[in-house]
Amino acid sequence: MKAEYDLSKLQSRKNPYANKLKKSVTIRLGEDIIGYFKGMSEETGVPYQSLINLYLKDCVQQHRKVDISWQSEITKT
Repeated sequence: MKAEYDLSKLQSRKNPYANKLKKSVTIRLGEDIIGYFKGMSEETGVPYQSLINLYLKDCVQQHRKVDISWQSEITKT
């Protein structure tokens, strides 16, 4: 390995994968959800948006499914 490299002749180029890493979206979240992740952010030092992304990524990797079966509060007698 050389002690020094001459990088002056290199031409820079954009990372072709940069736009595929993350995509900006608008999403409406409850204040309690944001508060939860912001609190976790203060504890860990990780930005809350990154924590939300990590949690959702874990859900995808674990193939978690949401249970959306609401039970009616009105029961027939």
